[in-house]
Amino acid sequence: MASARKLMGRGGLYTLVGAFAVFGAFPFYWMVIATFKRDHDLFNPVANPFIFNEPPTLDHLKLLLFDTHFITYLWNTFLVGSAVVVITLAAAVPAAYSLARWARGWGETLGIGIFLTYLVPPTILFIPLSRFASALGLQESLWSLILIYPTFTIPFCTWLLMGFFKTIPKDIEEQAMIDGLSRFGAMARVVLPLGISGILTVVVFAFTLSMHEFIYALTFISVSMKKTVSIGVPTELVRGDVFQWGPLMAGALIASIPVAVVYTFFLDRFIAGFTMGAVK
Repeated sequence: MASARKLMGRGGLYTLVGAFAVFGAFPFYWMVIATFKRDHDLFNPVANPFIFNEPPTLDHLKLLLFDTHFITYLWNTFLVGSAVVVITLAAAVPAAYSLARWARGWGETLGIGIFLTYLVPPTILFIPLSRFASALGLQESLWSLILIYPTFTIPFCTWLLMGFFKTIPKDIEEQAMIDGLSRFGAMARVVLPLGISGILTVVVFAFTLSMHEFIYALTFISVSMKKTVSIGVPTELVRGDVFQWGPLMAGALIASIPVAVVYTFFLDRFIAGFTMGAVK
């Protein structure tokens, strides 16, 4: 009887996990199907939408790669995302380390206050940030995105890293200083290597947020050659009420593959960074 209950429990668990796996993988499956389907097969209302009813085609990929600036969109996205990651790390790491190590009670309050700024809706900040970009002459420039995105990545990443640095015992750092390292040397050679999970979490979070952000990118960039992938694909492949679903799904598939690969390789560290940063 006990073995039957155990078997049923395990079967239920596997069924639940399988259902979540199918649910998570379905968007990728749908993008692959739509990317390689012929238009006649894709828009046929009586055809099975989940399989290839006609031979696959590369027409949608050719249109995306050779008739649009998709490669430029990817390159612009990489530039903006990389710059945002560098700026976020340069500001969030020393801020979080200082608040976690040197500030007492007010440091915790200040950390929560910094995090709360992340919760301000982008629509409220839209007008002042638009005036800021205009005053600096950054309209139609990727620099407008590079300077504005850190305003909402730095607060969250500072709060996240604060919790992570608190999990690293001070004794290890103090022992390194007794052995001759300076405060900065102990931070660079002892604390940061131990906090690599939190730093990788910040890198992945800042880059993916920069990659997927839509509102500010749509507002500040209208020149096609300077668009990022989040606005380049939908604005160039949607004309009025005409949606080119094949190229749209192809663009979404190509842009999502690197993110999926990064999350797959660093999933354990990413979860560790989020959970440790959230509970401390």
